[in-house]
Amino acid sequence: MKGQRALSIALLGLTVHLSAIRHANAQIYDTVGVRAQGMAGAFVAVADDATATWWNPAGLASAHLFEAVIEFQTAQEPRTDRDPAGLAVPAWRARNGGLAVAFPALGFSYYRLQVSEIRSSPSSTAVSAVGRQDQGPVSALERSLVVNEFGATVGQSLGEHVVVGTTLRLLYGNVASALSDAATASLDRASDLSGPGETHPGIDVGVMSTFGLVRVGFAMRNLTEPSFGEGADQVVLNRQARIGMAAVGTRATLAVDADLTRTPTPIGDARHFAIGGELPLINSRLTVRVGASANTIDDLRTAVSGGVSVGLSSHMYLEGEVTGGSDRARSGWGIDFRVTY
Repeated sequence: MKGQRALSIALLGLTVHLSAIRHANAQIYDTVGVRAQGMAGAFVAVADDATATWWNPAGLASAHLFEAVIEFQTAQEPRTDRDPAGLAVPAWRARNGGLAVAFPALGFSYYRLQVSEIRSSPSSTAVSAVGRQDQGPVSALERSLVVNEFGATVGQSLGEHVVVGTTLRLLYGNVASALSDAATASLDRASDLSGPGETHPGIDVGVMSTFGLVRVGFAMRNLTEPSFGEGADQVVLNRQARIGMAAVGTRATLAVDADLTRTPTPIGDARHFAIGGELPLINSRLTVRVGASANTIDDLRTAVSGGVSVGLSSHMYLEGEVTGGSDRARSGWGIDFRVTY
């Protein structure tokens, strides 16, 4: 695209290169969970609510008798997909929502994750036939990925201090792309693209150890590494591992997380470290959260998060979070509604 910067924005910041073809990872850990995001993603060893179905299946053993949460999150980089001349620039946008229901050692979840992209135009041979359009001079590639995840989570205690858990998932999704010129390409157009649907199984596992106020958690997602699409459009949900430690008290929680897997991206390899905490106030009717995270590989990219929970009653909460910083894959905001008994 003449006159435009030749920069490809990462698909949620995580893209891998296999067999000389670009494969994008669309599901980093920091995709789901408003409470977790308010703590900058330091949550694997906390994970004591319904979002444990995503973060650490073993955490459900610490959940309430019943909990349900419905949430929505969005992120976009850059903030506009147009330059001053009205032409499209490389950009991505993620919109995620879901519903999770949890009991001690049993949970059910549904998450819908959508990523829309504008990329600098590749050669015609690098574009799959899925969604391909002839729109005149080619200068931009629009692409959309949609994944619907249905999960069932179970846990099992091993003695007094250790719990193991797993989430069995059924994933239905599609990926599609279209060639366009820079005057008409947009993230809104990309989000309307749709390709042939595919169904794949998925498995996540987790371990939680508790010793007094201290918890140690380990979780691994996408053991089967499901993929969608083919060729240059192929999206692989790579295996991801994370470890964490938390001090969970009656008045405050402090946690740290670290990725154990390293993933190449167009802006450098990614491996995150996060620290966060939460503090209940006003008889637990108000809870504030803060956190910070950093990519520990190559050029340091950081993000700062904040969140709040407001008790609408003794059992219902409205929550929100916002994240910003130089780690472009994590900037965004989210809201949820939680019911707990």
